[in-house]
Amino acid sequence: MEIAGRRRRYPNARRASIACLSALLWAASPAAFAQGAPAPAAADAAAGDQAKPAVPREFRGIGLGMSLEEVQAALRADGLYFYRGEPDVSLLPRPNESIIEVSGLSYVRRAFFQFYEGRLFVMIFAIDESKMDHYSIFTTLSARYGKPVMLSPAESVWDDGLTRLSVERPLAVKYLDLETFNAIKVAAEAVRSVEELLRSEFLGSF
Repeated sequence: MEIAGRRRRYPNARRASIACLSALLWAASPAAFAQGAPAPAAADAAAGDQAKPAVPREFRGIGLGMSLEEVQAALRADGLYFYRGEPDVSLLPRPNESIIEVSGLSYVRRAFFQFYEGRLFVMIFAIDESKMDHYSIFTTLSARYGKPVMLSPAESVWDDGLTRLSVERPLAVKYLDLETFNAIKVAAEAVRSVEELLRSEFLGSF
């Protein structure tokens, strides 16, 4: 089904939707102690008193929570993307969800922006590995946001309870709004509960 005759239904919507729920990575750089610095235990305690930097919710002017129109305007203004407009906007099978899939230029090979009720809640940037490497992204994020809450060969994840940022293999950087994601999960579970109740009532009719 098309919207205003322009938006198309995303052919791989299930794959893209599942991909959008993936987690994000972070890593930590080793601590260095200068001469005269406090003992490691004291340094660790002092570090614990400092507030951790918030996980970023924005990349090159596009941030989680933005409207579809705001993201479209930002894509048009950024030379990193080859954005064609409405042909790149698609519907997803679930209600109230849409996605922008856009080709990237230079370091970004392809980008996905997923919306729920008109607000951006997932960003995925597939990186061109011929121009950018995993180690450079990993060390940059680690230096800025500390060590990851989860680290594996497949992904590294930063999570502050509001936002989830990950770096994954094959090389991709993902941003996820956790509040929206959790709300979608609750709604999906409620629908499943109703469907199970209706099924039980129907079977009880025999």
